[in-house]
Amino acid sequence: MSINNSVFTNPSAFTALRSLNKINQRLDVTQNRVSTGLKVASSLDDASAFAVAQGIRGEIRALDSVIQGLNNSKAVGKVAVAGATAVSDLMIDIRQKLTELANSSISTAQRTIILNDYGELLSQAANFVTNATYNGFELLTSGATSVNTLANLGGAQLTLTAQPNVKNHLRSLAGITINTAVNAQSVIVGQFTTLEATVGAALGTIGAEVRALDLQTGFLEELRDTSQVGLGNIVDADLARESAKLTSQQIQQELSVQTLSIANTRPQTILSLFR
Repeated sequence: MSINNSVFTNPSAFTALRSLNKINQRLDVTQNRVSTGLKVASSLDDASAFAVAQGIRGEIRALDSVIQGLNNSKAVGKVAVAGATAVSDLMIDIRQKLTELANSSISTAQRTIILNDYGELLSQAANFVTNATYNGFELLTSGATSVNTLANLGGAQLTLTAQPNVKNHLRSLAGITINTAVNAQSVIVGQFTTLEATVGAALGTIGAEVRALDLQTGFLEELRDTSQVGLGNIVDADLARESAKLTSQQIQQELSVQTLSIANTRPQTILSLFR
């Protein structure tokens, strides 16, 4: 093997410099991965993987929006259920007052007191219905409209069905004048029974719809988490491995610098022969 002793060309230095440049490039990549925690931070790292990752990120963001909408609708439904439940509980007392009014043996004074209590109970029930509102949405009032919510990325929807008859039948019951025992009994088997059935149906319908919203929310949250794991598999760096590589590459860099330094002293050695 021939040995180049030229002072103009230093092949050993060129080789050492190329080696140092490669090591520095690998070291830069490793340092970026350690600092960002990502092995694919841009399209420069891996164009196809980055494109796939961006698509997954978009889906995750979209899922977050759908989940937020479902949670908002669940809140609307739960508030409506709370209002209807409060009315249902109050109807136990309303039924008691109507039964007392259906007793023909009570005095006029007693009837007046019971009627006042009955009126207050109906007023409170109406307040429960009116206040069962969340974020401007209500399901129990006369003007209530159903609430449709995006359920997935495909455009499917889940619905909270409006129950305007709760307020309508409550208003109808409150509008009846009860002045005799016979009249009170007629109200029990008529308007009160209708309201009772309406409130029960509203509780059943909205309760089932809220459960559907809850199940869909749980499914989408699991789907989002799975997508997040998949995204991590594509772009996340193995920090333990990268840390070990960083240490190794730093040592290689030091050795390469020393090798380059030795190679650069070779022309000086040749010049010393002429002294």
